[in-house]
Amino acid sequence: MFPSPPSRGYSRGFVLIALIAAASTLAVVLWRVPPREGMEFWVFARQYYAAYKGEVAEWNRERPGQAVDMQLLQFTALERRLLSALRSGTPVADVLEVERMVVGETFAGPLEDVGFVDLTDRLAAGGWLERFNPPSFSPWTTRGRIFGIPHDVHPVLLAYRADLVEAAGIDVSKIETWADFVREMAPLMAARGPDGRPLRYLLNYWSTNADQTEILLLQAGGGFFDGQGRPALATAVNARVLAQLTAWVVGPGRIAVDAKEMTAAGNRLRHDGAVVCMLMSDWLTGVWRLDLPGLAGKMKLMPIPAWERGGRRTSVSGGTALMIPKSARDVDATFDFALNLYTSPEVCDSFFRDTGTIPPFRELWARPVFDEPNPYFSGQPIGRLFIAQAPAVPLRSSSPYTVAARRTYGTALQRLVDWAESTGNYELPVLEAKGHALLEAAQADLERLVQRNVFLREEAPKS
Repeated sequence: MFPSPPSRGYSRGFVLIALIAAASTLAVVLWRVPPREGMEFWVFARQYYAAYKGEVAEWNRERPGQAVDMQLLQFTALERRLLSALRSGTPVADVLEVERMVVGETFAGPLEDVGFVDLTDRLAAGGWLERFNPPSFSPWTTRGRIFGIPHDVHPVLLAYRADLVEAAGIDVSKIETWADFVREMAPLMAARGPDGRPLRYLLNYWSTNADQTEILLLQAGGGFFDGQGRPALATAVNARVLAQLTAWVVGPGRIAVDAKEMTAAGNRLRHDGAVVCMLMSDWLTGVWRLDLPGLAGKMKLMPIPAWERGGRRTSVSGGTALMIPKSARDVDATFDFALNLYTSPEVCDSFFRDTGTIPPFRELWARPVFDEPNPYFSGQPIGRLFIAQAPAVPLRSSSPYTVAARRTYGTALQRLVDWAESTGNYELPVLEAKGHALLEAAQADLERLVQRNVFLREEAPKS
């Protein structure tokens, strides 16, 4: 005889769990989720939310049938929810603010599959392309079509310790180029510590800082891609910048120190005067007022030294835009709301006073708020200084491979720094030749990555 098979009866606990699971499934199937009311509007920054509250409330009073529900999301949460919705074709907010380093990923596929509404014709019909600062559209443009309304310009100036510079008798009006900058500011590096190193460095910059590197590269006329979005790393200007940045951080011509923004260690170096000058976008002025109150009245702003005489005296950093997903329920109303918000004088004044950010809508540039003296920056009208440079900010690529390109260029820069230190070669012509060779290898790596995308595949430019 064979033994009896084991009992297959289920425990009470198992049965209870199964019943709960079945009931939950039935509830999900039968539960009727009420439709969303009004336009959903996502923002990711507290300052944005605070600046918009009054305008959103007024819009809702005047247009109750097109009311806006503004929600503040943590940046990473907004990014993940947005990308997940676009990939799966599920609804997302009717309108939302998207940061520049996020948007490229949404442009990776064919143009017709971009998950946002193409705003090009609407903007052109209303004359908005001329009324906004034209270069500020570039991060939100792919293959000639515009998908975002820019929130900002974010020009970059050079902030400097006016108390130290003026006490040394230095006249910043004599500075036009980076060569002038090094020559005129050199006396500030004369004092040495017990280890023989300078007590002060002229510039807050380091080769591992991708944001600062991109600021300087764009200012020089370089970049990661050509006008058609093809990789263009191995160019003469990119190699020249690579060489100069290397010479600024290592060797006998070193002028830079690593004083990271928004860190306790970096703020201590700034407060103590260990670094004299810093690249500063408009939004960073608001951060400094909060993080470094002890420098109030000791700082001033000036145009960035040009790479060559007559060259660009500014650059650009960061950026945000309002974008409308294709799942938006009323595109016309959403577009009207977006323009109303970004052209509002009240929002403009509030946002500038809180953050230092100037708007891209040029008709707002005449606002008196931009002429107000800023006590932190020694009474300078900093709004007017940033606006003066706004039309000259460089264009930027919206390539889905921008993050990879920044990383690839940064790797080439660090390899050049390491090579210079190991060989003792610090002469600019030598560094430039070596840098160009490193960039050729970097470009080959980037081209291989881009070639995997059948929608963007093109022959890379020769250099």
